[in-house]
Amino acid sequence: MRMVYVVGIGAGNPEHITVEAVRRISEVDVFLFIDKGEQTRDLAQARREIIRRYAGHREYRVVERQEVSRDRRPSDYEATIRAWHAQRADLYEELLVAEVAHDQCAGILAWGDPTLYDNTTSVLEEVNRRGNVPFRFEVVPGVSSVAALTAAFRTTVNRVGQPVQVTTGRRLLADGFPEKVDDVVVMLDSSSAFTQVDPAAEIFWGAYVGTPDEILIKGRVGDVAQQIVDAREEARDQKGWIMDLYLLRR
Repeated sequence: MRMVYVVGIGAGNPEHITVEAVRRISEVDVFLFIDKGEQTRDLAQARREIIRRYAGHREYRVVERQEVSRDRRPSDYEATIRAWHAQRADLYEELLVAEVAHDQCAGILAWGDPTLYDNTTSVLEEVNRRGNVPFRFEVVPGVSSVAALTAAFRTTVNRVGQPVQVTTGRRLLADGFPEKVDDVVVMLDSSSAFTQVDPAAEIFWGAYVGTPDEILIKGRVGDVAQQIVDAREEARDQKGWIMDLYLLRR
């Protein structure tokens, strides 16, 4: 039966690859890439460098397909995401049938940790439920961007005995700072939601964490919010894309 490994490759530093990830990468026959276009070509190159470094002398192929387009600011967010995931499932199903033989192993390299704000696992579960192509899959955890961020600032996600909440910029804007949680990790924030929270809160913000392009800014929100907004805009203009996150601490 086909085997699929979803391998977490960390936040961008090839040295964040775990020993288990190296072992699985060295077993893969066909790597499945979703091409997000020319603007993120360096992300594809980073994946290829990880494969080159850790696949050893095994023969393998890399198969790319174009990313499924979606509305980035939909009126019905949840319905749009469900439709996008269904289209992603169509894409992976087609790849498994067309590119991976029954006795071969496929690999999907997921940024950070594929168990945290990544849709690959749920999409593969959907392909499995359909029953059109038999395969098994395993998930190899990676170094999350959250771990890379807090390590870069030499801090911890939580304080002693205190809870932590991981959320998105969309939810932070809608719900505000949680009442009973003082440490909040915010991911997928395209709207700079941190500008709407208590200016006395502390923020630890990072972009391209773990890569040579890493940007780190920390301080009181009221003091550094505009600096972060400006840094985001400049970085996006230069690279065409941005991956960032932050820890808010009340």
